[in-house]
Amino acid sequence: MSLYIGREASKLWKRICAETSTEIQLLAENWKYILGGLICQYIHGLAARGVHYLHRPGPILQDAGFFLLPELGQDKAYISETVFSFIFISFVLWTFHPFILKSKKIYTVLVWCRVLAFLVASQILRIVTFYSTQLPGPNYHCREGSKLARLPQPESALEVLLINFPRGVLFGCGDLIFSSHMIFSLVFVRTYQKYGTKRWLKQLSWLIAVAQSLLIIASRKHYSVDIIVAWYTVNLVVFFVDKQLPEMPDRSTVGASLLLPLSTREKDGKTKEENHKLLNGNSGDAVDWRPRAQINGKIIEDGHVDNAINSS
Repeated sequence: MSLYIGREASKLWKRICAETSTEIQLLAENWKYILGGLICQYIHGLAARGVHYLHRPGPILQDAGFFLLPELGQDKAYISETVFSFIFISFVLWTFHPFILKSKKIYTVLVWCRVLAFLVASQILRIVTFYSTQLPGPNYHCREGSKLARLPQPESALEVLLINFPRGVLFGCGDLIFSSHMIFSLVFVRTYQKYGTKRWLKQLSWLIAVAQSLLIIASRKHYSVDIIVAWYTVNLVVFFVDKQLPEMPDRSTVGASLLLPLSTREKDGKTKEENHKLLNGNSGDAVDWRPRAQINGKIIEDGHVDNAINSS
């Protein structure tokens, strides 16, 4: 038994080392996209913090979702956050499964490049939207009488730049249309829908996303319009952005390692090699360029022209 465990542990360690080497190579090629996406996450948080200074509490707007769904109450507001945390953590763990599992379909670095591209495009639209119109927040800490509903003017730029993390993120007001929680959830679900392998898990993820939408409204954290706009906006963003991005190689197919993106040095070397072949009169393709002659509508190789004429 101990021998079996030791052998399997050795295989797992070799798999982790091999995967780490591959992912480091991909990270060296794509670190700018990862870093840019992370910086945009901070900018999005900074924008949400900034709109809180503009928020003015007022009467809760009439909402069909509030009428149809019973209010959970302030003591049960954690339920929607728990569901979101489950979605977030589950997706992050799934993106790192190639380091552990033998069967794999994705590259961790490449899938996060796509995810960050989807998030950034959606969040840009979100920032433009909630700065265009500030609605009175329906959440309990955003209502009239709450000390957190309005922020005092910042004493320094540093106070704004630090965004009071994580309290400023959890107790923000004014950044309503459209829901940031649904942006992350729908991007994660859409990504697993395309690159995941378990059909039942894909169906379950959509059901969880729907349940989270209803829980957010029932918790009075967002108006129904914030959730509805998120559903069609994020799905459209993912659809159009995904078409503009190069397709990610499928590791489940044979020879997928050959589909890895070439490094700059490899691309330059391949281009020089092709140019060298063209200058020497050779093509990069293995095609026979011997001269041909056409007789009676038939194309005949040069070496057999005389025989063809004599036989005709």
